[in-house]
This record gives sequence, C-alpha cells and structure tokens, in this order.
Amino acid sequence: MTAYWISIYKDVLDEAKLAAYAELAGPALTDAGGRFIARGFPELTYESGQATRTVLIEFASVEAARAAHDGPAYQEALAALDGGAVRDIRIVPAVE
Repeated sequence: MTAYWISIYKDVLDEAKLAAYAELAGPALTDAGGRFIARGFPELTYESGQATRTVLIEFASVEAARAAHDGPAYQEALAALDGGAVRDIRIVPAVE
C-alpha cells in the first residue's frame, strides 16, 4: 500500500546545514523509490495551520519509506543536517 512521508519544518536553525542535507537527502530518497509530490510553504492554512515548510514524498509502502529513512544514504544526509532544523516527520499509509 502506498505511503507518504510528510516532513514539517518547525524551525530552521542553520541554512548551510539545511542546504548540505538537501543536497544529499533528495537523491537518497529518490534512489530509494521516493517521489516528491509537494515541497515548500503553504499557499493557505486553516484552523490551527502554520505557515511552515512542508515536504510530501510518496513511497510504494510504509516499509519502503522506513527503509529509505533508515538506509545509509539518508543517514548520511541526516548527519549533514546535524541539528540544523527542527522537524516533524511522519510516515502515513494511503487510503486505498
């Protein structure tokens, strides 16, 4: 079943570290089967919505998303981020 990796950036503490992370993370996640669906700041927010950077990535399954996160290429990206951002990351199964 398809799954979605949702990253919400609560705070960016170091733009240089975030850039180093992004350079490694994008290829790591696409090489692991991820497909970027949305990336950026919201055009609109409702209710308790916050105007925070959000990234949505589609994977073939929860297991594929987990493997991408736990794999060595993405772990290298996380090491480059090194506390440069405060994020909320969720992997959510699709409704099918």
